[in-house]
Amino acid sequence: MEKDYSNLHIRLVLKYFWREIRHFKVSFICVLVFTILFSALDIYIPLQFLKLWDVLSANDFTVVPIAKSIIILILILGLFGWVLRRVSGFCLSYFEAGVMAGLREQAFSYMIGHPYSFFANNFVGSLTQKINKYARAFERLTDRMAADSLPLLVRSIGMFIAVYSLIPKYAYILGIFCLVFLLTSLIYIRYKIKYDVIAALADTRTTGVLADAIGNHSSIQIFTGYLHEKNRTNETIQKQRKATVFNWYLWEGLNGIQGFYSVIIGFIIFWVAINDWGLGLVTLPFMVLLQSYLVRLMDNLWSFGGIVRTFYDSFADAQEIALILNTPYEIIDKIEKVAQNIKGEVVFSNVTYFYKNNNNKVLDNFSLTIPSGQKVAIVGSSGAGKTTLVRLLMRIFDIPSGKIMIDGFDISKISQKNLREQISFVPQDPVLFHRTLMENIRYGRRDATDEEVFKAATLAHCDEFIDSLPLRYETYVGERGIKLSGGERQRVAIARAIIKNAPILVLDEATSSLDSHSEHLIQDALTKLIQGKTTIVIAHRLSTIRQMDRIIVLEKGKIVEEGIHEELANKKDGFYKKLWDLQAGGFLN
Repeated sequence: MEKDYSNLHIRLVLKYFWREIRHFKVSFICVLVFTILFSALDIYIPLQFLKLWDVLSANDFTVVPIAKSIIILILILGLFGWVLRRVSGFCLSYFEAGVMAGLREQAFSYMIGHPYSFFANNFVGSLTQKINKYARAFERLTDRMAADSLPLLVRSIGMFIAVYSLIPKYAYILGIFCLVFLLTSLIYIRYKIKYDVIAALADTRTTGVLADAIGNHSSIQIFTGYLHEKNRTNETIQKQRKATVFNWYLWEGLNGIQGFYSVIIGFIIFWVAINDWGLGLVTLPFMVLLQSYLVRLMDNLWSFGGIVRTFYDSFADAQEIALILNTPYEIIDKIEKVAQNIKGEVVFSNVTYFYKNNNNKVLDNFSLTIPSGQKVAIVGSSGAGKTTLVRLLMRIFDIPSGKIMIDGFDISKISQKNLREQISFVPQDPVLFHRTLMENIRYGRRDATDEEVFKAATLAHCDEFIDSLPLRYETYVGERGIKLSGGERQRVAIARAIIKNAPILVLDEATSSLDSHSEHLIQDALTKLIQGKTTIVIAHRLSTIRQMDRIIVLEKGKIVEEGIHEELANKKDGFYKKLWDLQAGGFLN
């Protein structure tokens, strides 16, 4: 993703940074104090060398004790500065590691609370990268502050004061030079930022093209697209090369300007110093001091461009998460009641729901009552509102009008956690954690014993494939469960629902990924599972719902038919009959 430098939300980023920094205030203050002290010593120690050269220039051997005392003082100051640097380094390490860990926790704990729509509109990899960039941005800013920004400020001010106390004229020359150098760098970098954005965008496009091609390598092989993809990728890479080279040329331009300034200031200040020396206004030791200060100043000023670039880059990276942290949740708990001892009656009362992205009405004044313990199938054509109905029940979306109640509890007035504890859900395409089978099954109830996990796995017929694995229940299933087949993932999801044992069970075509034999076994397990539970089955394959107590047929967000299978399948010109005949016959006219 390209960086947005045009509207940096610096105050917003600092607000969220400070929430973690305040937990490490002592180490933060130590870093500031010790950095200021050892930077100030870098200015003070050369003044002691000036005294030493002044003493030695007298060519009087009686001043040897004085010279030795100055050298001892310089040694003590040097060792003190060394201690300060080391302590500052340890404090900085402790401070950065602690705050970075806190920032990652802060970002994850808030981000994971966003609703389904947030994750549907963002790539998982991108969100993960943003969290890491958020923490790394703080690290870069802090490193620059401790190593460059604060020392530059302290040394520049200290140098001006030290030289001013000796001969004010040279302090003014150095001050004007610093001002011109810094302003030129700042103006140049602000001009260059738009080309940084172009280069970053080119890099993003190259990454996208590479990922797209590598991710579809099988299609490239099957459709013999090697040369096409090679040419297409090379074209994108060459565009990035041009943008990158031009951007780097601009950096060389800034380095050239800074190098020119360095040569000129050296010439000017020593031209003036030689004239003053000829007039007896300055001494050779003072000229040595000037040269020492000028070298240190140039080393610090040279890093100014990098400081500004790091500043922009880091805040641009950090603001991606800061904006997410500043975005309120779409679904907010207004806890008024706590649902307990739920039996499972579900009531939809005059529910209307629109898709926010296109204002398309999915449910229109929808009402439905499902008594406790009843097994209901929801069928209909694609887009009829079946899945939306389940998501609204689980409060993945909030409804603009109407009510949804469980045992008389308005689900908008109990917490999302409390609500979802009452519902077991088996999706059509279950996604597993890259953890062991034991952990994935136990996720339905994380305090379940091993014996309970084994029992749930047996009921879901997971044991049939688990027992054949070398590590059995300690087998890792891969990212999103990729090491398992679709049917095996489905059985794990069913086992997870079994172990949760909630009063309401929602099955989104839970046997769709299974072969006929496995489907028969799972249907047997589900028959036992649904006993005594309010069961809602979202069905596409109508052969799986013949034993339901009631079948609800949806079309365009409204109930168009309801009844049992035999009644609806024999209803002349009925919507359900058309669906049944289509699937039973297997052909479209």
